[in-house]
Amino acid sequence: MATSNRKRPWWKWLLLMTGAFMLAFFGYGLIIISHESALYLHTPSLTIVGVALVLGIYALIRGFRKEWPAELRLTALVPHTLLGLLVGTVYMTLVVGTMDAMDCASLSWQGFSWPQQWQAIILFLGVAVGEEMIFRGVIFRMIDERWNTTIAFIVSALLFGFMHAPNNGATWWSSVAIAIEAGLMLAAAYKWSGTLWLPIGIHWAWNYVQGNIYGIAVSGTDAGESILVTTTAGPDIITGGPFGAEASIIAVIYGIIITAVFLTGRLRPFPKR
Repeated sequence: MATSNRKRPWWKWLLLMTGAFMLAFFGYGLIIISHESALYLHTPSLTIVGVALVLGIYALIRGFRKEWPAELRLTALVPHTLLGLLVGTVYMTLVVGTMDAMDCASLSWQGFSWPQQWQAIILFLGVAVGEEMIFRGVIFRMIDERWNTTIAFIVSALLFGFMHAPNNGATWWSSVAIAIEAGLMLAAAYKWSGTLWLPIGIHWAWNYVQGNIYGIAVSGTDAGESILVTTTAGPDIITGGPFGAEASIIAVIYGIIITAVFLTGRLRPFPKR
């Protein structure tokens, strides 16, 4: 039986939290390097990095829970991931559609390249799995168990938001925006569903749809070839500026609404140990 985080020694708790952050930054760096590798190495290198990252996260989870996490139960994999993909797609479509309705964005067709799209799908799957297992599966849960859900929401959201501070075009506002619209929404989805598959699906669709369907920078990073091209015009608070739609007040508003929907439902407590 795993040791409760409330009973875990402070030094071990801090060590595990530090390990989660180091794994997040190290894994993110490897994914970026793999993404920029030669075309024929792209998919194999991403696959190797993805498997290594998941194994590292699994080892970290085992280090403080001594068990396979119930929130990764395979019976929920398909339905919760599909729901997450739907939520993430609708969310980003609402953001871009609202910009378009406000005459702050225009969309044009660019083309479809299956190899490029497949690479983006694999890339953002790796990002979603890695970040959700670390930020929601480890950091959020550890804080929730040691203190309470409110503190876990606030702290994990801020950590997630400001992790993106070094990205291209990032500002204090873009970090706060991601903390509100993504950090809170994904944590609420995790707590509402009781699984990581739902936030993984949201995160996966969010990045892929934004970057490789609508052609918008993902957290300040060019995602590569896209099916559509979105040209923005207007104040940065509406368009998100060079950082992308995630820094738009529109994204923040929709994120708050979706978070509220999850929070009005039944939030699942973590199993007692």
